[in-house]
Amino acid sequence: MTTTPVTLVNVLTVEPGKQAQLITLLKRNIDTVIRTLDGWRTSRLIAAKDGASVVIYSEWETPAAVEAMRADPRMKAYFPQILELASLQSVVGEMVFSDNS
Repeated sequence: MTTTPVTLVNVLTVEPGKQAQLITLLKRNIDTVIRTLDGWRTSRLIAAKDGASVVIYSEWETPAAVEAMRADPRMKAYFPQILELASLQSVVGEMVFSDNS
């Protein structure tokens, strides 16, 4: 049985001039924490051309995997660093349409 992945989208509104610093921090977090967690499938970072935001698109096996990530002490250690650079909005959902034509 194949499960539909859970999609997590985080939109980070960046403090002026700090987009590159935020991207470096997020990449380090993905390399050292996220990719080690059970249920993680993929992550993508999308940088706004105007430097005002970064979108994190990630897929997880289950909603419980997302909650476990958020509760992980290593992840919790990153949140204050991230919030020094940007504000965060988060959406957890499932893909309801995709067109690759």
